[in-house]
Amino acid sequence: QVQLVESGGGLVPVGGSLSLSCAASGSSFNKYTVGWFRQALGQEREFVIVQSWSGYVTFYADTVKGRFTISRDNAKNTLSLQAHSLKSEDTATYYCAARDGVATKDPNQYEYWGPGAQVTVYT
Repeated sequence: QVQLVESGGGLVPVGGSLSLSCAASGSSFNKYTVGWFRQALGQEREFVIVQSWSGYVTFYADTVKGRFTISRDNAKNTLSLQAHSLKSEDTATYYCAARDGVATKDPNQYEYWGPGAQVTVYT
C-alpha cells in the first residue's frame, strides 16, 4: 500500500512555471512505477509523464514534451513535476499515481492515487 499526497498547485500565468510535489508513504516507494496524470474539467484523465521504478524508462505525453520533467527521490519518498512554458490548456487537476508493475500510460493500470492538485493557467 502506498499513500500519495500532492502539493504545489495554484495559479500561474501563461508562459510561467510551476512545481508539483508528491509525498509518498507506506510501502517502499522505489519499487513502484510512478507518474503524473491530469484531468481537465469535463475531460477524461490523461497521462502526462510516467517513469519506471528504475528511472530508465520515462514516457512523456506529446503535449508536454520539452516543457515538463519528472524527478523522484526514493530516499525521501517524493516525486516532483517541473512544468515550464505553461499554456492555458495545461489547466487541470494534476494527480500523482503509482503502480506495482511496468511503466504504462494507461491511468486505469495505476492502483494508487493522490487526491489531486489544481493548476490553473491564466492569461
